[in-house]
Amino acid sequence: MASTDSGLVKTSLPETETLRFLNSGKVRDLYEVQDPSTGASYLLFVATDRISAFDVILNNGVPGKGKLLTQLSVFWFARLAHIVENHLVAATLESMPPGVRAQVEPLWTAHQLEGRTMLVRKARVVKLEAIVRGYLTGSAWSEYKRSGTVHGIPLRTGYVESDKFDEPLFTPSTKADQGEHDENISPERAQTIVGAEVYEHVSRTALALYKEASAYALTRGLILADTKFEFGLLPIEPDAPNSSSSPSPIITLDSKPHKLILIDEALTPDSSRYWSASAYAPGKSQASYDKQYLRDWLLSEGFRKGLESGREGEEGKGWSMTDAVVAGTRERYETAVRVLTTEDDTK
Repeated sequence: MASTDSGLVKTSLPETETLRFLNSGKVRDLYEVQDPSTGASYLLFVATDRISAFDVILNNGVPGKGKLLTQLSVFWFARLAHIVENHLVAATLESMPPGVRAQVEPLWTAHQLEGRTMLVRKARVVKLEAIVRGYLTGSAWSEYKRSGTVHGIPLRTGYVESDKFDEPLFTPSTKADQGEHDENISPERAQTIVGAEVYEHVSRTALALYKEASAYALTRGLILADTKFEFGLLPIEPDAPNSSSSPSPIITLDSKPHKLILIDEALTPDSSRYWSASAYAPGKSQASYDKQYLRDWLLSEGFRKGLESGREGEEGKGWSMTDAVVAGTRERYETAVRVLTTEDDTK
């Protein structure tokens, strides 16, 4: 039986001349907000409790999930800021610019924005999913079994499921529109999509982020098996303060300098695989604290790619979780966030 508690799966902030709805992603609802006092324009990211798998948004959500994703993203943005800048401006009402805060404050409680909202800088999105894999699992394991490659990259023989790679791999995918499927692609094809310079900086930065995050996660008793980053390009204005102290790479685009920054979310159980380090054993699937639990249940119940509108015989009904699966998913997300962000707590 499908769960009856879906959490917050949709927002509907009232629009004004300086606050307008832009679009909804798989998880986040995006609004554009302008600060009347400065003229600055930002994006308001509201993380709902929606959840997707195999590029399908499920009918019901996981209550509290949006807050967990936001909490963990803010944690990682701060912890990794020495490697690359990110788009975060504020994640609390108190830290927002006064002109923005005045607009958002009346909506804060009534629209359940607290704990799930980030004010971020606008950036030109790099049309690439920047996936870094440290372990052989998921679609990478399936490809390796077929051809001995991962995203077209030849690998040595002898790997087993969940093995640690000799070195982490940057394995990009296309950034598909909503309703479409991301496609695993080779590094060569990725370069043709975004250009050699952008690709070089994105791949190098993604690998550096992964290495830093995975080393920290291991001290907390978790293995970061793989993760997906998203990047944006922020124009550097001619009269901007000297950016030589910024860790972000500078990329010339359309004859103008831009900074590469980390956008969207960072290293959440939605975009990453976290495994228990103490239970880790190569040669099989692993105990995890991420969305794999949901993916496994969906497959066991007959949900799969090609049946996006519903299981066979249930076309048009979409995909729904049971109460038990909602609770199991939430428990795994809560564990990952608690273990990673609580100093005196390891798993």
